[in-house]
Amino acid sequence: MPKVGIIYNDQKPSACKAAALLQEVFAESGWEVALATGIGGILGYSTETKPVCRTAIESLAPPGFDQDMSFAVVLGGDGTVLSAFRQVAPCGIPLLTVNTGHLGFLTEVMTDDLKSTIAPVLAGDFQVEERTMLTVQVKRSNEILWEALCLNEMVIHREPLTSMCHFEVQIGNHSRVDIAADGLIVSTPTGSTAYSLSAGGPVITPGIPVMCMVPICPHSLASRALVFSNTEPITIYPAMQTRLVMVADGNAGCYIRPDDCVTIQKSPYPARFVRLKTPEFFHLLREKLGWGLPHIAKPTP
Repeated sequence: MPKVGIIYNDQKPSACKAAALLQEVFAESGWEVALATGIGGILGYSTETKPVCRTAIESLAPPGFDQDMSFAVVLGGDGTVLSAFRQVAPCGIPLLTVNTGHLGFLTEVMTDDLKSTIAPVLAGDFQVEERTMLTVQVKRSNEILWEALCLNEMVIHREPLTSMCHFEVQIGNHSRVDIAADGLIVSTPTGSTAYSLSAGGPVITPGIPVMCMVPICPHSLASRALVFSNTEPITIYPAMQTRLVMVADGNAGCYIRPDDCVTIQKSPYPARFVRLKTPEFFHLLREKLGWGLPHIAKPTP
């Protein structure tokens, strides 16, 4: 019996309703169904009293989700999609992303007519697009305190109020550089249209094997966004005596002490998106973010 998974945002009635409908459709078609919520991909924070708060990357898959699963459906907004990929990427499970949220930049389809939408997927009529994910680890004296996968970005900054931070950053075996800014963002091409874009970073088309580092409100004209090969890991060392906070994909993170370091590198586990048609990135930019739309009337020929 073929197996399929459903991951949904149980805080949204529309997602719960769609999950129940899909479970019925799959069962009627003779598929074994595994059901889970996206909460399992939202990780906690370490604290001063509990400095080690590590959940191994490979241990987040919900019960029943494994390499034998043909695909899974995630129901929710972009936050649920990010959480779901953290859960299933190590198993290599492709995800069909269904938008029950607002912007839905990472989602493939809406919930309008799920039965007809899911039919070609059940028949195997779909493509799989792979997107790079990052492995983020927080280390102290070579001990891993915290780790996670992220599809969009890693952000490190001061809390609770935004103020100047100082970092030493090393990319690969290159010399360390000093950066003074409100924080740092390290993003994938997928994440280049998220927080990185809002902080002034470039849009990077998917599939390009790079990472992008963007200082947040830098204190120097020399500190600007840097795009570099994702074959080289990046290590960030706090160069200050106050505690910082590091956040991955906006919903999981870890406190960073002055003697800690954060390493980011390309993950061996890509995010695998189920696509019902050939992805068209520039159309998505235009539709979701208004990229390339005319703001003035064109001259008449």
